[in-house]
Amino acid sequence: MTRDSHWRAEESVPLDTPAAIHRLRVLTVNTHKGFTALNRRFILPELREAVRATGADLVFLQEVLGEHDRHAMRYDNWPQTSQYEFLADSMWSDFAYGRNAVYPDGHHGNALLSKYPIRQFRNLDVSITGPERRGLLHCVLDVPGHAEVHGICVHLSLLESHRQLQLKLLCKLLDSLPEDAPVIIAGDFNDWQLRGNVTLARRQYLHEAFEHHHGRPARTYPARFPLLRLDRIYLRNATSHAPQILGNKPWTHLSDHLPLAVEVHL
Repeated sequence: MTRDSHWRAEESVPLDTPAAIHRLRVLTVNTHKGFTALNRRFILPELREAVRATGADLVFLQEVLGEHDRHAMRYDNWPQTSQYEFLADSMWSDFAYGRNAVYPDGHHGNALLSKYPIRQFRNLDVSITGPERRGLLHCVLDVPGHAEVHGICVHLSLLESHRQLQLKLLCKLLDSLPEDAPVIIAGDFNDWQLRGNVTLARRQYLHEAFEHHHGRPARTYPARFPLLRLDRIYLRNATSHAPQILGNKPWTHLSDHLPLAVEVHL
């Protein structure tokens, strides 16, 4: 897929009808632009190996760099491609990127890596005011046995008032989707007060994987001593199984957030 944030459609004619897929392994991780907490060390190659080891079918990425000229000149092991292409490598055949923040040296945003074709994608700008630039990356996935599966990669504001407005935009997006289509929403909600969690549960018939199984969303931040419940995986028309916080090494050293993983049954 290209890094263009507009809708893109790809057509293919399968020679054989593939077997229906009813289970997807989902991972969400804030990549912190490929650096450790406090930006002490560039660790994107190590992060790629850790992500590959999960065997996830869908990987939701936040704070992933599309490009950064200054870093590319400074680090010898800086990838020749965008960070999301580098992470996808040969394991995830399709990827989509939504550029959110643009600055003189480059840009970053959300990305989704998929083992199944991404039929369409669009990046919705949900920035409110000020320097924070945020987006919702919405992908329509072609998963065998299903008319369409929707994946939405989320990274919301640090400000509560902005988050509430952004959640309304997310709800508006959800209202536009087919009522019976499976929807997977994952990412960094920055919802440390859990107010947004209540909003989504009441309005959209979603369930959050960790709250459903353990009573509360997972503690993911900061990675070394997680206290805040910032990262989430929400589902609609699907069920969650065996949710995990990836809280051991090497994950505690690969970002300032801990990743979340779950098996989704469609």
